[in-house]
Amino acid sequence: MRVTPCQATLAGAIGLNLLLLYCAWRGPGGSPPPSCRPPRGVPGVTVLLRDFEDFENDLAGTARSFASLPVPVLVAAETVPYPPVPLPAGVGLLTLRPTADRPPPLARPELHVRTRHVALVPDGTRAVPGLLERMRDTLEEGAGDTRLVAAPVGSAPLRCLELRLEPRAWTARYGPGAPGVCQAVEGTAVLLLRTRDLFALPFPLARPVPTALFIQAAFRGWGLRVMPAVFPAARRPPVSPHGRWKADNLAETRRRQLMHDFGIKREVLADGRERWYGCSKETARCFGTVHARTPQYLLAGRWTPPCCLRALRETARHVAGVLEAAGVRYWLEGGSLLGAARLGDIIPWDYDVDLGIYREDVSKCRWLATAAAGEPVEDTEGFLWEKAAEGDFYRVHYSRSNRLHVDLWPFYPRGGVMTKDTWLGHPQDVEFPESFLQPRVPMPFAGFTAMAPNNARAFLELKFGPGAIENPEYPNPAVKRLGQD
Repeated sequence: MRVTPCQATLAGAIGLNLLLLYCAWRGPGGSPPPSCRPPRGVPGVTVLLRDFEDFENDLAGTARSFASLPVPVLVAAETVPYPPVPLPAGVGLLTLRPTADRPPPLARPELHVRTRHVALVPDGTRAVPGLLERMRDTLEEGAGDTRLVAAPVGSAPLRCLELRLEPRAWTARYGPGAPGVCQAVEGTAVLLLRTRDLFALPFPLARPVPTALFIQAAFRGWGLRVMPAVFPAARRPPVSPHGRWKADNLAETRRRQLMHDFGIKREVLADGRERWYGCSKETARCFGTVHARTPQYLLAGRWTPPCCLRALRETARHVAGVLEAAGVRYWLEGGSLLGAARLGDIIPWDYDVDLGIYREDVSKCRWLATAAAGEPVEDTEGFLWEKAAEGDFYRVHYSRSNRLHVDLWPFYPRGGVMTKDTWLGHPQDVEFPESFLQPRVPMPFAGFTAMAPNNARAFLELKFGPGAIENPEYPNPAVKRLGQD
């Protein structure tokens, strides 16, 4: 059968249309068919511009400089920058925030980076021919755990840092890094890594970019190599005071959101300073209602958030001071006495502080007396005193908003034995001889000196059983045992 030129043209047109229709089709999840996806792993480096502000930026200059090399350049932002930025021809704009009218693949940045390597370049950096390639070669020639290469921007050298993550304590701890061994750097830097590594991270383009990458890399044991070669910084007019104020506020907001996403509530910096990201008197506490004496963070393999321990220490110290000044006899009870005997502090996974008091002394303290009358009352330092809904005892909360608390258990003597009217069924919830309180003795606890039973070991073994001090355990081993993390 002979095919005429017209038939051949028609067949070609039909085939092309079928191919276009095939590539326009979206499979499950909105993905294009495999044969129509962009090629991955092409040699080269894509420059990704992510850390910049919409106002007073050097985005156009930075993009123009790197596009001249030439290398692929992508600008990644939640939305189109405003005021508008005149990006050079060929520079792509990748908007990350999904919208109702945009197909899902456009919200997947990994589909837009075709090269094997990607460089995250800070705003105001100028390109150096060949330097990105040298960074790439350094990465590929490095040891197996090297997954990041950093090169400084501007005249200030980078400081190599060790980064140690303590997930159970919700803490990131920085320190001086050994020569050639870094997990993070201090200073402005271009960061280069493999594209597959970047987009395997759960937060590949979170801001601030360096901190986000360093922490995620540290979770995975990735190493970082610092190069001595320098990228020049652009000559730019000083940022206006209003622009600096906006930038600082946005940076703080982003950093707090990042730490929330990563489960970090405290950063210990290399110079010893600390940054806290947990709850305060103005916020709710970091965990919800505790069920079966097992807070949610224990089930997640973590201990009490450090901000909560700090607030509990502050509340305990305040309450003890108020009780002592009013002449209310109190003593460390239950798990709080256990913590004092073991550590001189709150048990690292505890979620409240327990104090016993003599019931007959309640009227001596005006805050307790008001609470006993059924009226919650906030004292002069913002701590909230109230009668507990669960029974005949009292709670002193860190604040009205933050319900971290000290429980005050009113005991009274009956035939030489201390007893009380509310029993919640805890293992340590038992009567004891009053002789343990005659006399009470001082004991270091949570940064101050508290009053305690005169024979802490015998008191604790009566409450918890033999070896209670030497054998720590979670509050409810039937739900979660220590060592199962």
